[in-house]
Amino acid sequence: MAYQPRGHYFEEFKVGEIFETAARTINPADVSNFAGVSGDFNPLHTDEETAKRTPFGGRVAHGLLTLAIATGQLNQLGLFEGTTLALLGMDKLRFTGPVRFGDTIHTELTVKESRESSKPDRGVVIFDTVVKNQRGETVLQFEQSVLMMRRK
Repeated sequence: MAYQPRGHYFEEFKVGEIFETAARTINPADVSNFAGVSGDFNPLHTDEETAKRTPFGGRVAHGLLTLAIATGQLNQLGLFEGTTLALLGMDKLRFTGPVRFGDTIHTELTVKESRESSKPDRGVVIFDTVVKNQRGETVLQFEQSVLMMRRK
């Protein structure tokens, strides 16, 4: 049997529609692994003694790790599986609060806009994306534009 995409097609997204991911707790191994993969060994993330002397009072997760986890959470929703043609961009990216070890984050996606593209088999969907911790505080927000397939 041929692969059947389970993602949403362009015309299935409705402006104002909100999707919420499952949550995930951030731990020291996440930060260590991300530092190793990215090469970002900034002491704010990797050295507790140095990080204690910062305004954060201890180590915090990399902002880009938070972004990477958010994109993974969104993909786990299945909305984009097999129907996304391209991530066109992430704009208005703002890290608005620290993510500390033990914080549990989830991602909320709101359909902001959808527009047809110049090709009839696809369209662009723009999402407002917000990552929140267990206290409901926003720690990251951005807008993303995704090129999606249309139904045949």
